[in-house]
Amino acid sequence: MSGLKDKLFEKIEAHRPRVKRLLKDYGDHVISEVTVQQAIGGMRGIKSLITDISYLDPYEGIRYRGFTLPEVFKKLPKPQGSEMPYVEGLYYLLLTGDIPTESEVADVIYDSINRRQLPKYVYEVIDAFPNHSHPMVILSAAVMSMQRESMFNLKYQRGMSKLDYWDPTYEDAMNLVSKLPVIGAYIYNKLYNKEKSGYQDPTLDFGGNFAYMLGKDKPYDDVARMYFIVHADHEGGNVSAHTGHLIASSLSDVYYATSGMINGLAGPLHGLANQEVLRWIQELRTKMGDRVPTHEEMKEFVLKTLNSGQVIPGFGHAVLRKTDPRYQIQREFCLKHMPEDPLFEYVNILFDVVPDILLEQGKAKNPWPNVDAHSGVIQWHYGLTQYDFYTVLFSIGRALGVLSNIIWDRALGYPLERPKSITTDMLEQLVGLKK
Repeated sequence: MSGLKDKLFEKIEAHRPRVKRLLKDYGDHVISEVTVQQAIGGMRGIKSLITDISYLDPYEGIRYRGFTLPEVFKKLPKPQGSEMPYVEGLYYLLLTGDIPTESEVADVIYDSINRRQLPKYVYEVIDAFPNHSHPMVILSAAVMSMQRESMFNLKYQRGMSKLDYWDPTYEDAMNLVSKLPVIGAYIYNKLYNKEKSGYQDPTLDFGGNFAYMLGKDKPYDDVARMYFIVHADHEGGNVSAHTGHLIASSLSDVYYATSGMINGLAGPLHGLANQEVLRWIQELRTKMGDRVPTHEEMKEFVLKTLNSGQVIPGFGHAVLRKTDPRYQIQREFCLKHMPEDPLFEYVNILFDVVPDILLEQGKAKNPWPNVDAHSGVIQWHYGLTQYDFYTVLFSIGRALGVLSNIIWDRALGYPLERPKSITTDMLEQLVGLKK
C-alpha cells in the first residue's frame, strides 16, 4: 500500500471502536429535535449526519479536520516558489486528519500522476457532445462513463468482507480524483479553447498540471490550488456532499456517487451561485457607465436594489456569522496580484458598503460576503470568462471532500440512508390542526 493508504488504514482501525461504543452504549441518546419549520424547510439544521472531514463553524468558517482555513493554507506544504499549498496535501489531510510532510505529499503526487491517464472512450464520450452543451452535463456523463473501471464494483461482485469495503473504494476515489482535472481541462479546451492541445505535464502537481493543460501561465497554478482547496468540502449536509453520501450509502460506487454530486452542484441555489454574482457585478458595471463608482454612489445603488425587493448576491450565509474565510483568502490574493482589476474594485467597494447597509436594515443575520462574492471575478481576470465552466472547477474541488467522506463511510460501515417521511395530514394532526 502507499504511504497515504497505510496511514489511512491505521486511522480507520483506531476509529472503528469509537463508533461501535457510541452505538452500543449511547445509541438512544437524543442529539437533536425536529420542528415543523425544519421538516418543511429542507431539514435545515437537523443534526442527523456524521462527517469528520469538515465542520462549518458560524464564526470561524469551514474547518478541515479541525483546522481553520488560514491554518490549512499556512501549514500545508507548498510547491517551491508558490503561495498556495499542494491540493494533494489537502487530500492527505482530509483522509487522515494529519498535516502531511513534504515527502508524504510527494508520495501522493507520485501515486496520483500514475493514475491520471484517461481511457480512450472517455475522450470519445466528451467529443460526442455538441459544442453548445453545458460543461456540467459533459462532466457528469464523463464521470459516469468510467463506472466500468470501478474496483469496488468488481470486488463486491466477487465477494468481500464489509470491513474491506473501504479499500477498493479508496482505489476508485484516488483514480477519480487524479483524473478529474484532466477531464475538466479537456472539456474546457473542447468547448472554449480549441487551439490548445491540453497535454499534461507529469512533473507538475494537481493545480500546476491543471493550469498547464488550460494553457495558463503563473500565477494561475496558484489560483487553481486556492480554488480547489477552498471548495473542497462544506460539512455533510449541503446538496453536493449529501447527494454523494446518499448515493454511496446504497453501495453504489464512487462514479455513480460523484456524478450525482456534480448534478446537485449544477443547481442555481448551490454551485451556480458564483457565476450569478459575477453576472450581477458586470451588469452593475454597465449601469455605472463602465467606471468605478464612489462609495456614496454604490450605497445609493445598493439601497435602491434592496428597496425594490431584490438581494445583493454574494452576501449572507445560512450558517456563517462573520466574513467567510474563503472570501478573505481570495481577497488577499487579489490585493496582491490584481488590485487594479476593474471587477475587483467593484467587489472591494461592495465589501466596504454592503455589510453596514444590511445590518442597518436587518436584511441578513450575516451581512458579510461569502465565497461566491469573489471566485468568479478571479477566474475572469485570468481569462476564464465562460460562466458555465466555473461550476466544473467547483466540482473538481468538492470531489476531494465528498470522496474522502465516502471512503470513511465505507470504513466505518455506515448504513443505507433512509429517513422517514410523513404526510401533510399527519403533520397537521401532530400540531393539533386536525383530529
